[in-house]
Amino acid sequence: MAGPTLSSPDIPNSPRVAELDGALDKIGVTRSHHTIIFLILIGCLFDSFEQNAIGLVGPLLKQQWGLSATDIGLLNTITFASAAIGRIVSGLVADRYGRRVMLSLDLLLFTLGAGICALAPDLTVMAIGRAIVGFGLGGEIAIAVTMLAEFCSSKFRGTAVGLVNVGAGGMGNFLAPAFGLLVFTLFPGENSWRWLFFCLMLPALLGAFYRRYIPETPRFLLSRHKIAEANQVLARLASGKLSGPAPQGQAWISDDGKREQAAPVKVRSMEIFQGALARRTLPLCIAIWMTYGAQISVLTLMPTILVSLGYTMSKSLLFTMVMQSGSLLGAIAASAFGFHLPRKRVLTAGAIGACLAALTIGFLAKNIVLILAAGAVFQFFVLLLNTTIWIFAPELYPTRVRAFGTAFILATGTAAGAFMPLVAGRLFDAFGLAGVFGMIAAMYGIFTLAVRTVPETYGKSPDAPLQDDAPEAPVQAVAARS
Repeated sequence: MAGPTLSSPDIPNSPRVAELDGALDKIGVTRSHHTIIFLILIGCLFDSFEQNAIGLVGPLLKQQWGLSATDIGLLNTITFASAAIGRIVSGLVADRYGRRVMLSLDLLLFTLGAGICALAPDLTVMAIGRAIVGFGLGGEIAIAVTMLAEFCSSKFRGTAVGLVNVGAGGMGNFLAPAFGLLVFTLFPGENSWRWLFFCLMLPALLGAFYRRYIPETPRFLLSRHKIAEANQVLARLASGKLSGPAPQGQAWISDDGKREQAAPVKVRSMEIFQGALARRTLPLCIAIWMTYGAQISVLTLMPTILVSLGYTMSKSLLFTMVMQSGSLLGAIAASAFGFHLPRKRVLTAGAIGACLAALTIGFLAKNIVLILAAGAVFQFFVLLLNTTIWIFAPELYPTRVRAFGTAFILATGTAAGAFMPLVAGRLFDAFGLAGVFGMIAAMYGIFTLAVRTVPETYGKSPDAPLQDDAPEAPVQAVAARS
C-alpha cells in the first residue's frame, strides 16, 4: 500500500527528529502524559472485558438459545479472527491518516458491536456483533501501543507502553469475572447477558474525552511536516494541560517555513517485509507466535487438564484463577523493567523462565500445590514476555510505518491464539500433560533464538538507525545515552 511521499523529517538523522527527541526527553513525564495514559488504559481495560465477554455469557446463551460448545467456540474464533484483521487495517489507516482518528474510530466500532450483541435475537446477529467488536478492540490496542511509544521520552517509553498490558492483560483478565458477577448481580434474570453487553457500551463515553484530550502524536505530525501543530502538542505536554487555549512559548522544533531539503522518502507499508525492516518483522513475528500461542493454549486447556487429573470443574476454574494471579505481576514487572533494562535481555531471561516453568508442570509437578505454583510462575513469565513485545515492537519501526508494523506483529500473535490451542489439544489427547508442556517448552526455546537476531532499542529514539547486527550494549552505556 503506497502512501504519500515524505521528505527528511521522517529520515532517522533529520535535525528536526533530533530536536523532537530532545524535546520529549526535556519535557519528561507531566500531568498531560498521566491523562493520556489513564484514558487509553480505561479503553484497553474494557477491551479485555470484551474479549472475556463470550466466556462470561456462554452458559446463559447455551441455556437460552440451545447453543452447543462448538457454537460458543465459533463466537470466540470470530472475535479473534476479526481482531487480527482490525489490527492490520487500523495500522494501515493510522500510518496514512493519523493515530488519533483511528483510536477514536476503533473505540466506536467495538462499542457499536457490543450494542448489536446486546440486542441480538439469534446466533447469526451475535456473530456479526462479535466481528465488529473484534475489529475495534484489536485495532484499538495496536494503535494505543503506537501512540504511547510516540508521546513519551526514550526513557519513559517502555514503562508507558507496558502499562497498556497491565490494564488489558493483567487487570483486565483478572477483573473480568468480577465485572460479570457485578452485572449479573445488579441485573438478574434471563436477560442478564444482554445487560452485560449494554454495560460494555460505556466506553462510548470515552470517545468524547479522546477527541477533547488526546492530541495527535508529535512524531506523526512531524512526519507530515506539520511543524506548528507538532510544537503545539509538545507545548501541551510540557504545560500539563491538554485542553483550553494552546500554550504559547518555546518552539521546540525549528520551523523556517520550508521543508528540509533532502531526497524524498517513499512511504510504503509493505517495506516492513523488505531489507532491514524484514529482519525485524520476521523474528518478532516468530517470537510472538510462540508466546501468544503458548499462553492461549494453557488458558484454554488448563481447566480440562485439571479435570482430567480428578478435580471438579468448580475447583479447576478456581485453580486456574489462582494461576492467573501471576499474569498481573508479570505485566507490572515488564512495565518496570521497560524503564531500567534492555528489551532483549528481558525477553531472553523471561523465555528461559517460561521454558523451565513449562517443563516443571509437564514433567515434575506431581501434586496440585506444585502445579499451581509452577502455573503462576509460568503466567508471570508469559505476561512479562507479551508486555515486553508490546514495548519492543513500535520501537523497531520508523514513524512512517510504525503503526502498521506494530499492528502486524500483534495480529500474528492473535492468529497464534486462534490456531495453537488446536495443536495443543491434539497433543494432550495423544501424550497427556507432558506432550502439551513439552511443546510449550520447545516454543520458548525457539522464542529465545528469534529475539536474539533483532537489534536492541532500549534508550534510543524510535526513529534512530539501528544496527541490526550490533551486539547488545551494556546497561550502563545504554542508560547514559537515554
